[in-house]
Amino acid sequence: MLTAIIALTVLAIAFGLLLGFAAVRYKVKSNPVVDQIDALLPQTQCGQCTYPGCRPYAEAIAKDEADINQCPPGGEATIIALADLLGRDPKPLNEEHGEHAEKTVVYIDENVCIGCTLCIQACPVDAILGAAKQMHTVITSECTGCDLCIPPCPVDCIHIILAAEEAEKISVELPQTPLLLNEMK
Repeated sequence: MLTAIIALTVLAIAFGLLLGFAAVRYKVKSNPVVDQIDALLPQTQCGQCTYPGCRPYAEAIAKDEADINQCPPGGEATIIALADLLGRDPKPLNEEHGEHAEKTVVYIDENVCIGCTLCIQACPVDAILGAAKQMHTVITSECTGCDLCIPPCPVDCIHIILAAEEAEKISVELPQTPLLLNEMK
């Protein structure tokens, strides 16, 4: 039994050293320009720019394979920020990719939802919570407003609302005076 413990300990140390060496030796270094471009993008992961997410779009911009005006959710502010970062002239949003609009989120009508999970599978940021054959709900703070969950819904229970309206809906009025523990007794 002692021999087995010693053998496993030696193997664990050997594999640990091997993994540590590999992590240092073969570390993948990301392009800092891609990181800066990605930080300026809205992270909606909507695919309107024709790329599957913001990071692939940032990589394409850095390689001059994509233009800086393909992101409708980011709009003019993102285009200007990208132009400043890359030393390019700003240009209007390319309308082939859509129009800039106010930030939206989706709302699931829980009375109509049948729990098919198709919306969960379509959501690129895991903002929908639910289980099979159970109602689903949207974690609005995580929702990017990409609307990719709407087409697969077979019962049309997913609706688009402005993010500002959602914030008003969930805000709670606070009491004017603080509640004291003595008053609760």
